[in-house]
Amino acid sequence: MIYDVIIIGGSFAGLSAAMQLGRGRRSVCVIDTGQPRNRFAKHSHGFFAHDGDAPLALIGAGRDKVVAYPNITFIDAEATDVRGQNEGFIVSAGDQDIHSRKLILAFGIRDNLPDMPGLTERWGTSVLHCPYCHGYEFKGRPLGVLSTTAMSAHQALMIPEWGPTTFFLNGGEMPDSQTRARLQQRQVVIEPGRINGFTGGAPSLTGVTLEDGRTVPVVALYLGSRTELNSPIAEKLGCGLQDGLFGPVVQIDTMGQTSVAGVYAAGDIAHSTHNATWATSSGVMAGSAAHRSLIFDPLGMTF
Repeated sequence: MIYDVIIIGGSFAGLSAAMQLGRGRRSVCVIDTGQPRNRFAKHSHGFFAHDGDAPLALIGAGRDKVVAYPNITFIDAEATDVRGQNEGFIVSAGDQDIHSRKLILAFGIRDNLPDMPGLTERWGTSVLHCPYCHGYEFKGRPLGVLSTTAMSAHQALMIPEWGPTTFFLNGGEMPDSQTRARLQQRQVVIEPGRINGFTGGAPSLTGVTLEDGRTVPVVALYLGSRTELNSPIAEKLGCGLQDGLFGPVVQIDTMGQTSVAGVYAAGDIAHSTHNATWATSSGVMAGSAAHRSLIFDPLGMTF
């Protein structure tokens, strides 16, 4: 069988793309590993009509809705290889080779946390990346920002919206004078010392301990982690990549089309801004764009 579209990735972006194609009466195969990026979080916030729901529950409910369309097939496996371009693609997943006319990449990214004992076991609960997703729940309490990238000072300027903030440089470079003045205006305390550890039973957090023996009270620590694409398939296809705010992203146009004809990308792999709403939105765009290309390409038309 030759599917109209293979979607690699079955989280918010991939499922949203599949829904558009399924309702467009096209045959779709979704290949997914079941390891979404936000699986570490117990709650997803800011998502329309589902504020506070568990991410895995949302994905499960979304998959139930999508699989109800008889023209959509799921394969629970990792897509390990891809061949072809424009006129057709062959994706290897498990022990199968699956054929399609178009391809949507929505396999997501992974976070590379700093190598600091105590961070990983708190990730998604009290060590966080997005205050819009996980900020309101800590409102008015002492918060921290860990300096990890050039964007960390920007993050430290934002976090006081939710609570009194300490900017932990962890022995890193002091911000320039203009940035320090802005941080002072926002009443952010700059802590230059190196971090020695964390207090509070993981995954909770009560404080950040420093090498000089002090403990700074903190109930949530925000950081901008470096990210990597979950799969090398975009590169194997020859899709253009660019530097995003936190790691490489796949280049797309306004319709979600990559630099390779017939290949679309959606979700965190194609954007530097990350949350469930943006992922869903880009999935809708990629799915509808792939659907329209299946209609208009044979007619020699563009849209």
